[in-house]
Amino acid sequence: MGSRRGPLKSAVPSNIVSPVRRCSRTACGRPAVATLTYVYADSTAVLGPLATYAEPHCYDLCAEHSERLTAPRGWEVVRLSDASGPARPSGDDLEALANAVREAARPQERAAQSGGKNGGRNGDPVEVGRRGHLRVLRSPES
Repeated sequence: MGSRRGPLKSAVPSNIVSPVRRCSRTACGRPAVATLTYVYADSTAVLGPLATYAEPHCYDLCAEHSERLTAPRGWEVVRLSDASGPARPSGDDLEALANAVREAARPQERAAQSGGKNGGRNGDPVEVGRRGHLRVLRSPES
């Protein structure tokens, strides 16, 4: 009978996990470069740049597996650009951010100007559409 090896005496238990995220595919140990998310309501698989942090409902994929990705029959695959450099905000993104900041500051301005009595609805922009968490606003007529 062969001898049975016990645990290594020099091994030190560690809670440190590698900072490199790995591909979620079975038996693939390559570094992840993209994140796959399924949108079941729309029958869509969205493949985009590696997410900021790992989430349980998303799958990290290496370059090879992200290139070969196929979706189930009847599903659409949406591939978001994976700009290799840091993403630069577009003019629309910056304008939306500026509008959100202005809107967030408005309730304090209204309360200070009207004393909180008049709802202040006369000069407010009108919401004409919505896309995700962003709203499309029409400026009030001057």
